[in-house]
Amino acid sequence: MSAFDTNPFADPVDVNPFQVEPSLSNGSFLPSQDPSVTQLTNAPQGGLAEFNPFSEVDKCSDNGSCHTAPRALAASSPPALSGANSANPPGALLIISLVLAVASAAQASLLRQQEELDRKAAELERKERELQNTVANLHVRENNWPPLPTWCPVKPCFYQDFSAEIPADYQRICKMLYYLWMLHSVTLFLNLLACLAWFLIDTTKGVDFGLSILWFVIFTPCAFLCWYRPIYKAFRSDNSFSFFVFFFVFFCQIGIYIIQLVGIPNLGDSGWIAALSTLTQDLAVSIIMMVVAGFFTLCAVLSLFLLKRVHSLYRRTGASFQQAQEEFSQGIFSNRTFRSAASSAARGAFQGN
Repeated sequence: MSAFDTNPFADPVDVNPFQVEPSLSNGSFLPSQDPSVTQLTNAPQGGLAEFNPFSEVDKCSDNGSCHTAPRALAASSPPALSGANSANPPGALLIISLVLAVASAAQASLLRQQEELDRKAAELERKERELQNTVANLHVRENNWPPLPTWCPVKPCFYQDFSAEIPADYQRICKMLYYLWMLHSVTLFLNLLACLAWFLIDTTKGVDFGLSILWFVIFTPCAFLCWYRPIYKAFRSDNSFSFFVFFFVFFCQIGIYIIQLVGIPNLGDSGWIAALSTLTQDLAVSIIMMVVAGFFTLCAVLSLFLLKRVHSLYRRTGASFQQAQEEFSQGIFSNRTFRSAASSAARGAFQGN
């Protein structure tokens, strides 16, 4: 009945399993009398709020030396990670690889920009040097042809320098054409002297003498301007239009050489027919006229040879008639005189309307 005498509304009694109980008769302790259990039950229990696993407590030994130790429970320490995972977790490896990739891309971009800047600087320096050379050439390269003395009031009209202006592959043929022009001029002068000698032995040949003077005065500068200077410009700048001008005029020049070497009377030429016709009159004059006829023949042969050489060089450059037309149109429209004349004509037409 003792169970019914207890107060059911009373506070329940806390049963401590580690409470010290009387020892058994055989000398052993009850669970509550075990020394380890007693030590644990008597240890001061702090609140959970006061526990700081990261705080450090000083532990001093008996000899007075102290050292700090972490104040963390063994049970609360997290499990140790492996060396590879704790040092370089997968996320960190990914971030490091991305940073390295971005850094390498930025470095490559900087190198490309530096190379581009260096290339532009080199190009700018080259253009500046070319401009300086051009300006220097404009001031230094004065006209040197024809070579006239300094006291002469007439100054040279052209600049000519084979080594400076003509490519090495074309210098020889260009010089040969220049020597041909010199031979052409000498031949016309000898033709004037031969016609003068012919006129001295035959007064009816005054027309031939007068025409020989005219041919020397006209054909000498015209040959230089009409076929030698165009071929010089063609070799200097690889100009197709200048090549076509040379071919047209030089072909006409060869035809004139053929007429002159034939020596038709009353045309001012001491060719073969005129030279042979004077054999009965004066042998010396006939010989002089034959020499001149030989010079005309030599000019014609050399002209045919050089025309063939120039044509082969022209075909090797790959030029065409269409390219010559384009160069001609560009030269016409870029000419300041032509533009001013065209604008004046257009204004006059509008004002007239």
